[in-house]
Amino acid sequence: MRDDSRSEKRPQPEVWTGRATNRVQWLLALVGAACLALGIELAVDSAWSSGLAPLVMSVVGCIAAGLLVLFGTLAFVHVAVKVDKDCLEVRCGHIGLPRRRIPLDHVAGAEFAPHVTPRHWGGWGYRWRPEKGTAVVVRRGEGIVLRLWDGHTFTITIDNAESAVHVIKDRLRPSASGRA
Repeated sequence: MRDDSRSEKRPQPEVWTGRATNRVQWLLALVGAACLALGIELAVDSAWSSGLAPLVMSVVGCIAAGLLVLFGTLAFVHVAVKVDKDCLEVRCGHIGLPRRRIPLDHVAGAEFAPHVTPRHWGGWGYRWRPEKGTAVVVRRGEGIVLRLWDGHTFTITIDNAESAVHVIKDRLRPSASGRA
């Protein structure tokens, strides 16, 4: 008699990595860069005749708006997820901030979410909604939903989300699944 339980078990990598990218965010980053450039241009070469106060307010306003839009969008151009034997780590943008590490001991379960949209979460970025939980949404599409032992959920848009869910489920400790 043949044991089929071994054939069902998929070999999993030591460390699983995945990411999702939103190219539209680059357009918003260009708008931020344009505001920043306008503020610098006003400060350097201005023929402003209305006085110093309006010039300073315009320069500071353009530079501040440009920096906020530029860094706010670049932080969520992409999200990277890494799952090792002990935890799941989520890093946003090129700097890797915001970052969240979730020990797999804190995860009760993982589910595949085929249709995660920014509209359901109130936009792109790191989001929190009392009735839904926390999410990192950089684009519409597939994602993973982690159910944590404290009752919260954490959703992440990620390419190849089904594979991530299988890896996470395989790494959940049997003692953790026995919790009430």
